[in-house]
Amino acid sequence: MRLILLGPPGSGKGTQAQRLVQRYGIAQLSTGEMLRAAVAAQTPVGLKAKDIMAGGGLVPDDIVIGIISDRLDQPDAAKGFILDGFPRTVPQAEALDELLKKKKMKLDAVIELRVNESALLQRVENRAAEMRARGEEVRIDDTPEVLTKRLASYRSQTEPLIHYYSERRKLLTVDGMMTIEHVTREINRILAAIGAVEAKAAKVAAAKRIAKGARKGAKTAARKASKPAAGTARASGKGAKGSRKAGKPASRGVKTSPRKVAASSKTRGAGKTRKAAKKVTKKRAKA
Repeated sequence: MRLILLGPPGSGKGTQAQRLVQRYGIAQLSTGEMLRAAVAAQTPVGLKAKDIMAGGGLVPDDIVIGIISDRLDQPDAAKGFILDGFPRTVPQAEALDELLKKKKMKLDAVIELRVNESALLQRVENRAAEMRARGEEVRIDDTPEVLTKRLASYRSQTEPLIHYYSERRKLLTVDGMMTIEHVTREINRILAAIGAVEAKAAKVAAAKRIAKGARKGAKTAARKASKPAAGTARASGKGAKGSRKAGKPASRGVKTSPRKVAASSKTRGAGKTRKAAKKVTKKRAKA
């Protein structure tokens, strides 16, 4: 997913950008942060920007594009990105289109947060008044006077981008005067409608399937590993039973009570006595 957020100062671009980053795992590319990082890393483009910034000048578009190009080559930008603070002018947008074309990347959408400027000014005035009432210091760049100048700059430089991206059928407009939650839901809805999040959803679904398969495989392996041990236990149990069987007499199935055994012994004794008596009688008769 590759997005640009457009909107005047105070429209909530920063808040919505953070929510998109957290939801979809994409990178937020801020030109200010990228410039500082390039300068700190002392990259060739960063060194050029450092000299210009040190002299108080504005960094030319070609240097900014070079820094963005380097940033897009980093691994975390492969999943997608949100450009924050760039482009600000139509020439910057044209240069960005050329860069993305060279890298074979496609811009999915440009989301405009449309707001009422009078309402924004009223918000700033109310916020400043509340801070003063609490005895807090009001930031220099957070006053109605400064906001008025920033809004004028936005109208003259950045607002033409609305027409530029509208012609290319990339522009999607959201009512920025809604609550933060409503704006977030509307952005997610339109991203789903244009299919910008389908790839992300497919990746998430695939990851879930892989994880599920891994868990199922682990359970199967655990069951297979436990089966030999159970079979051994059963075999040993049968052996024990067999040894017990071997110790028992062959006539295990015939049950004889002690009384029957005694009676049988008496009967056999009586039989022997009668036979002996008959033999003695025969001998006397012969005599």
